[in-house]
Amino acid sequence: MLVGSTGADNLVVRGARVLDPVEGIDATLDVRIDNGVIVQIGEQVDRNEHRVIDAAGSTLVPAFVDPHVHLRTPGREDEETIASGTAAAAAGGYCAILAIPNTDPVVDDAEVLRSLRTRAAQEARVPVGFLAALTKGQEGGELTELGALADAGAAGFTDDGRPVASAGVMRRALQYNAVTGRMIAVHCEEASLTRGGHAHAGAVAVELGLGGWPSLGESLMVGRDVDLAAETEQPLHLMHLSARESVEHLRRAHATGVRATAEATPHHLCLTHEAVRALDPNMKRNPPLRTEDDRLALVEALRDGTIAAIATDHAPHSPEEKDVPFEAAPFGVTGLETAFAALYTYLVEPGLLRLETVLERMSAGPAAIFGLDRPRIAVGARANLTLLDTAGTWRVKTGTFRSRSGNSWLLGKRLNGRVLLTIAAGRVVHEL
Repeated sequence: MLVGSTGADNLVVRGARVLDPVEGIDATLDVRIDNGVIVQIGEQVDRNEHRVIDAAGSTLVPAFVDPHVHLRTPGREDEETIASGTAAAAAGGYCAILAIPNTDPVVDDAEVLRSLRTRAAQEARVPVGFLAALTKGQEGGELTELGALADAGAAGFTDDGRPVASAGVMRRALQYNAVTGRMIAVHCEEASLTRGGHAHAGAVAVELGLGGWPSLGESLMVGRDVDLAAETEQPLHLMHLSARESVEHLRRAHATGVRATAEATPHHLCLTHEAVRALDPNMKRNPPLRTEDDRLALVEALRDGTIAAIATDHAPHSPEEKDVPFEAAPFGVTGLETAFAALYTYLVEPGLLRLETVLERMSAGPAAIFGLDRPRIAVGARANLTLLDTAGTWRVKTGTFRSRSGNSWLLGKRLNGRVLLTIAAGRVVHEL
């Protein structure tokens, strides 16, 4: 399902804190990589003529997986390309990403998908998979050829950016998709409740005179879709949850054995609708930032595993699109290059989440949901590793992005936690 250039580097990472929560490793160790594969883990490994990286004081972890990235290719290469988007991913510590199909043209037939996979094999800095559209043109009516798209390499199916309004269409999608072995990921929005909304329907929107976007506009559709997953006995993934009520629907579904998974974004985990007061278009996203109560519900769900993945929903936009009044601006912010540092600064350092939890939800969690190989620190595993400097401090600036777009919600902020090195599919793809 994933394509991209691969490599076979030989190196030794020496003296790092090696931390893999799933493998149960947390110790100061050396890790030796031969031809892109981990061959030794120990207090002193054979170095031979390998390149040695002195990692004392740093933390070596399984590299990250992002299941929700807008690469804007084809159609808006001025905002992002496969090359620039995967370079941004590498700089953020990611060894694999999944791209969303709301491009121009939409990825709704096998020929478009095959073309993208061919380009990615030549241009991608890290392995990338492509989600195909669930309905033709993402219009919510006629289902795409799910089997043919799966055979062409689709990593899953989604109409993200648009909800599937018809319960009947959503039910048929779950039924027909049973043969593909791929995940359906859904954007949960009841458009009749969110139309004209620019910010969470609460005190801030009222004070600023912005159209309100109620939590019910998300949670109502979450409830419908987990009920459909239960009725069809098929798995379902809920994208970018933002509301407490959505989390409660998901918890009830889990209690009855429904195979529903979910993701949350760094911006929903770190911010509330109070950030909208500045009317900065980089604070405008879909779904909107909500209340502190909603934010804490997401954090708790991440802590206890109700939400199994962190996804950036990396959504690049050109300066011309964002340099407009708040209500005229498109939804979406970038996130690949800042995700770990934001989570470490806003959640780990204040004690809201353990570092191990964040690492698992950024790596093993999303990989398991979409059936991807889990990045792991183990002898015999392909090297998919990230070296972190948790004491490193840096300021987010537009000119430092590998992404073609700089519409970050963190511009000007000082963050703790830096990605020093990323190894993806056995090859060093980023190094400070």
